Amino acid sequence: MGLIDDCEEHFNERNLYSILGVEESVKPDQIKKAYHKCSLKVHPDRVCEDKESATKKFQTLGKIYAVLSDKGKRALYDESGEIDDEIDMEQDRDWIDYWRLLFPKLTVNDIEKYEETYRGSPEELDELKSAYLKFRGDMEQILKNVMCCTYTDEPRFRKLLQELIAKGELEEFENFTTEDKQKVKKRKKKAMAEEKEAEKVMKDLKVKNGDDALMAMIQKRQASRQQGADNFFAQLEAKYAKPKSKAGGKKKKK
Repeated sequence: MGLIDDCEEHFNERNLYSILGVEESVKPDQIKKAYHKCSLKVHPDRVCEDKESATKKFQTLGKIYAVLSDKGKRALYDESGEIDDEIDMEQDRDWIDYWRLLFPKLTVNDIEKYEETYRGSPEELDELKSAYLKFRGDMEQILKNVMCCTYTDEPRFRKLLQELIAKGELEEFENFTTEDKQKVKKRKKKAMAEEKEAEKVMKDLKVKNGDDALMAMIQKRQASRQQGADNFFAQLEAKYAKPKSKAGGKKKKK
């Protein structure tokens, strides 16, 4: 059974680029970034259930990257759709070790450092605008999907979005402009409770300062919010972790 068969079995897709969510013309560094992001969704250490399925998907993604990151193998695949049989002989490779060689581990200090630079940055603004459009002004969903934010960021986000709407840069959605005040209060109360719990876990992490503790927090976040790689820490790792370099109109809508 070859790699293409594995792709179809585990991802219902035979095209390597499609599985990574990139175009065939994508650059090598973008392939690595896409591989990192996809692998976070099925990394055996990050999946709370069905680890066997996740492991198989993770191994398949590793093989996909091994093909597309190799200039010769990628050229052969692009030209003929065929894959060097050599990749199918690497069944015994430890793909988790391979992954760790490519990407550094994320630490608590990395998280804190990233949060400091992310808030108020152009990147945050772009994500805010994207989330606003994607969820049609639903602030609850916006707060869940913009990284590093808490309920305390809501007034700041509202002001930024209102300014963009006034300038005609964003559409005006009824979900945003007429949100029920009781819904806002309920969201704030729930967020405050979650924040207290998160603060306690973070304090424990600082004391332990270990990867296992950090991983436990990631898994807990995944289980409670059911957002897979879209949860806060997976998003953060996908954006923050840097691959190791090789040597040498205001129309109102509902």
